[in-house]
Amino acid sequence: MSGRPSASRRTVLRGAALTPVAGLGLAACSGGSGGGAPATPTAPVALGAESEVAKGDAQLYEDENVVVSRAENGSLKAFSSICTHAGCAINKLEGMTLVCPCHGSEFDAATGKVLRAPATVPLHELSVEAKDGKIVAGPGA
Repeated sequence: MSGRPSASRRTVLRGAALTPVAGLGLAACSGGSGGGAPATPTAPVALGAESEVAKGDAQLYEDENVVVSRAENGSLKAFSSICTHAGCAINKLEGMTLVCPCHGSEFDAATGKVLRAPATVPLHELSVEAKDGKIVAGPGA
């Protein structure tokens, strides 16, 4: 017999009850992309018609994890819509603000800059261009 006290039945049962809850918390904070589209395009991808993004506006392309904005001068900018805090796929665009569903981080769709923590790193910028009436983003675009 060792000199350590044994755990009470109540302590063991409490630990067993909390283990699944802790696992759910970890799952909620993991990757978030669900194994679907990669965090950023690995090749140029046609997102939609060039007319979908008006001057001073933005469009979220959830299936490709990309947000595209158009400045008043007509130039396009694109960013990965994967949150830099915990890797969750951002699925909400309110005006020009992207809102992460996992922890509430907010990003400016025109600049990629963090507007609200917990994220501290801006969104990853992507190459983007209008080609044959379509918006194309990703490497080589």
